[in-house]
Amino acid sequence: MSSEQPESTLPFVAPCRDLHWTAPFGWLRKGVGDLRRAPRQSLIYGGSLVLLSWLITAAAWILGRYVLVLALLSGFVFLGPVLAICAYSISRQLERGDAPTIRRCLISGRRHLGSAMVFALVLMIVFLVWARAASMIHVFFPVAGDYEWRDLLPFLGVGSAVGSLFAAIVFSASAFSLPMLVDREADIATAVVTSVNAVLRNRLTMVIWALVIVTGVAIGFATAFIGLVAVLPILGYATWHSYRECIDASAWPEHPPLPGDGDINPETDPG
Repeated sequence: MSSEQPESTLPFVAPCRDLHWTAPFGWLRKGVGDLRRAPRQSLIYGGSLVLLSWLITAAAWILGRYVLVLALLSGFVFLGPVLAICAYSISRQLERGDAPTIRRCLISGRRHLGSAMVFALVLMIVFLVWARAASMIHVFFPVAGDYEWRDLLPFLGVGSAVGSLFAAIVFSASAFSLPMLVDREADIATAVVTSVNAVLRNRLTMVIWALVIVTGVAIGFATAFIGLVAVLPILGYATWHSYRECIDASAWPEHPPLPGDGDINPETDPG
């Protein structure tokens, strides 16, 4: 019997499972496993993002707009989930036993471009509000001239608290939403509400997962973005597995097969 339901009878939010606090480390192991099973596709994906990062950083450096470099670093926090659609597609193909291809990743990205752009627009609005909040902090806690480190404490304390609030909002909305959109024919509102609900019900686990993501991205930045060649695919694959482990989206219909679906993956084919 099909698990698909008419749109009018679909629930408002997909149910979620309780996660153990050690679950993120299992997602990382699976992410590394996907990297090993699709090394070429992973290098193409990660290398493309690193090349893009270098180009934007070089342009900012040449133009003397160093603030653009900071915007780039912050942009990864917001646009990372959108850029990870390719990684979700690769993990999904491996999960189905298909031989993953970049072509199908691009087709999947085009299929979900509308939802991704809406999501990116929402994130951009949050980013602009965050930037405005940061400028207001400078107004109420000015730092100018000669100052000692203790003079920075109010500014750093308030700034960190405000930044953490915005980061928590973005993380909660994006943790499971885009993987759900890649996997099922769900609307963006349902996917975001599902993600927020799952994060709130698994707060400790998701805090640990957020720290893992921040650590991975920091390692990538510390290596002049080179480390992101492997870090971004692994985090993307791990996010897909986190969605699979946490969210039960079986009530929503699956997307139609992509061209080439059903191709046997030599590494998973027992024959």
